[in-house]
Amino acid sequence: MHFRTIDDLDVRGKRVLVREDLNVPMKDGAVGDPTRIDAALPTLRALSERGARVVILSHLGRPDGIANPAFTLRPVAAALAEHLGKPVAFAEDCVGPVARAAVEALRDGDLVLLENVRFHAGEERNDPAFAKELAALGDLYVNDAFGTAHRAHASTEGVAHLLPHAAGLLMQAELHALGGLVANPAQPYVCAIGGAKVKDKVGVFTNLMDKVGAFCIGGGMANTFLAAGGLDVGASLKDDDLGPAAGIIALAQRKNVTLHLPTDVVVAPRFDDDDAAHVVGINAVGNEMILDIGPETARAYARAIERARTIVFNGPMGVYEKAAYQNGTKVVGEAIARATRAGAISVVGGGDAAAAAHELGFAGAMTHVSTGGGATLEFLEGKMLPGVAALA
Repeated sequence: MHFRTIDDLDVRGKRVLVREDLNVPMKDGAVGDPTRIDAALPTLRALSERGARVVILSHLGRPDGIANPAFTLRPVAAALAEHLGKPVAFAEDCVGPVARAAVEALRDGDLVLLENVRFHAGEERNDPAFAKELAALGDLYVNDAFGTAHRAHASTEGVAHLLPHAAGLLMQAELHALGGLVANPAQPYVCAIGGAKVKDKVGVFTNLMDKVGAFCIGGGMANTFLAAGGLDVGASLKDDDLGPAAGIIALAQRKNVTLHLPTDVVVAPRFDDDDAAHVVGINAVGNEMILDIGPETARAYARAIERARTIVFNGPMGVYEKAAYQNGTKVVGEAIARATRAGAISVVGGGDAAAAAHELGFAGAMTHVSTGGGATLEFLEGKMLPGVAALA
């Protein structure tokens, strides 16, 4: 789809409403992980340097339409100023007299972060009156919050219909990278997909089935596929309904797409019994729990990935948060990194996939690491995101 970017806007001296996704993890009243702050910097810096009066909108957590100090963006404003290297003012509301005064105080190049838009019930309802109040604070609108683009909220969708609008640099990068996974991707194309449940990613399998040559399946969903194929997975996490997995297996057979499944796994008697973790063949799980793909499987997945020219990593291969079950995800990530250095395009889906990539140290080697969670998933499912559609 065609959309304008910030390069198409004359921003000098203009009030530019910028929707960012600054919904960062908080710990003891401070920002715990600045990844989303860092992702917002290029757009904010570019607008500021071009003389815009930058008015930043975001949400934090789920305050359910009520002002709640536990979800204030004030600490985020301080962290944003630190990472940006220049002052960022903070307004204790996003509409009304306080917000208007904060915006009126801006000079060219200044920035202000307004308080959590979800402190107002009109945000999540996409209330036209609330969207109009927000729009009154700006002359132009820039949506840089891909992570919330799947939500038709006032600050992500409603305002775009009221002001001249464009995509920010992060939004632009996300749409370019993810768009390449669904529109004429280079072949061979491999999707390394994990996560807890098959039912959560049926749409991803279905939409990508005409594009990929192979899926390398790990995580809890691999157990469901194995069970759907008649194997005993013991006490392992799996979907209660094996129908969706069986349907995907049948679709892959019709489409001649390879579904790589584990041939060996790392198991333990209980989830918290890491010291007892050991590798078994897939036919010898017994009453134990599968918590990672095994080394033989990881090597096989790596071989498939290293031959690919397009790769999407959409979920960890095991319980990567625990050292005993990191190997599968680490081996797969290292293979993606090698393929990328050899010229492949690699995209890490948001959510757990991005968290695993950062935790295990291979995020920096990828072509693109998405900041979206649900937005990335819905994009890969082929859905039109409301926040993106509004930019057309």
